[in-house]
Amino acid sequence: MGFLLHIPHHTKPTPPSTFSSNAINPRFPNAVSAILKPRIAFPTTSMSSPSTPISISSHHFSAPHFISRPISSFKIKKFAIKASSEETPANPLKKNTKSIIICSIITTILGVGNRVFYKLALVPLKEYPFFLAQFITFGYVAIYFSILFIRHRAGIVTDEMLAIPKMRFMLIGFLEAIGVAAGMSAAAMLPGPAIPILSQTFLVWQLLLSTIVLGARYSFRQIVGCLLVATGVVVAVSSGSDGGQMLSGVEFLWPALMIASSAFQAGASILKEFVFVDAATRLKGKSLDIFVVNSFGSAFQALFVLLLLPFLSNMKGIPFSQLPRYLKSGAACFLNVGASCQGAPLLPLLYVTNNIAFNIAVLSLLKISSAVVASLVVMVSVPVAIYILSLPLPYLPEGASLTPFFLLGSAILMAGLILYNLPQPSKPRS
Repeated sequence: MGFLLHIPHHTKPTPPSTFSSNAINPRFPNAVSAILKPRIAFPTTSMSSPSTPISISSHHFSAPHFISRPISSFKIKKFAIKASSEETPANPLKKNTKSIIICSIITTILGVGNRVFYKLALVPLKEYPFFLAQFITFGYVAIYFSILFIRHRAGIVTDEMLAIPKMRFMLIGFLEAIGVAAGMSAAAMLPGPAIPILSQTFLVWQLLLSTIVLGARYSFRQIVGCLLVATGVVVAVSSGSDGGQMLSGVEFLWPALMIASSAFQAGASILKEFVFVDAATRLKGKSLDIFVVNSFGSAFQALFVLLLLPFLSNMKGIPFSQLPRYLKSGAACFLNVGASCQGAPLLPLLYVTNNIAFNIAVLSLLKISSAVVASLVVMVSVPVAIYILSLPLPYLPEGASLTPFFLLGSAILMAGLILYNLPQPSKPRS
């Protein structure tokens, strides 16, 4: 899928930003070099519920002039950033169209795998989706910090990177945890087809928040393109379901809560982009390692999820007093120890591995482009994953039939992407 991604036109230029990291080497290093090599790399192998490398040398980033944008000043509640209006040629965050295209393709592939492997992982863990969600939330903290430790010992992550203010990571973790709690509460009261439809407000929130927080400016064509992408996903996922009947008898509170959940997740993604923009100033042009953002963001998210665990378990129908027993049984099923969970531990491990790679790829794309571009790329994976899941698969031999609405939705989505990425018309010189 080689579509060209253009960064939104801003009234004021600013350095680029990201979801996690980074002059392009179109080779795929192995897992060890991806961690140890002193370059920011995309892995080869998730806004959160169960939920989200191409080697990129940050010192050789080049980009067309219209893509790069120095920061003027931002203020976000208690913290603010200021940067010089002069751009240095060695700025490691300069955006490169080729790197964005390659990273987008990798992210799309991993996004499709993320949805397909999650469905397969729930074959053995059918009774333990809440365990899988908590395993990801808390397990990833240990994984990300282990990688961060190795990269720090290797000199890839500097002390200056680790000294980035943690308050913004705390806010990111809080928004993601609240988003999970709100989404879970609403999902328990909403019909299934309504959930992915309401979740598409995520992109609308991103457009709004990036304008407010980052000062981004979008053309009318780009806004229409984003709305077409969201509409295409809705049509493809709903497959002709009657929206009026879908929410009949449902209190207004629950759809509103699901929309608010998307707002919290969108806010977290925009703050991640802000962190990378701000880091370019604090680190004097150096690129912030994506594992700094992943590690501390995940740690604070896990902390707030832990505080909300009694509420979340009750929302999933698991009394808090029975939660330890439930988690123990889920772990036994995950490992297929003393339990009859066909497909474990292979299928859950495939999902976990792909999910880690997907989260890193999305954050990397966000860093070299923007949160909105990353979301558009992720949305491309939705109809592709639906199509693959409609086919007979191992452990899912029954398959499913697709309606004409799926093809219509996919066509609308692609039209939106093309419209968003059409080159800006050049203004005639006076």
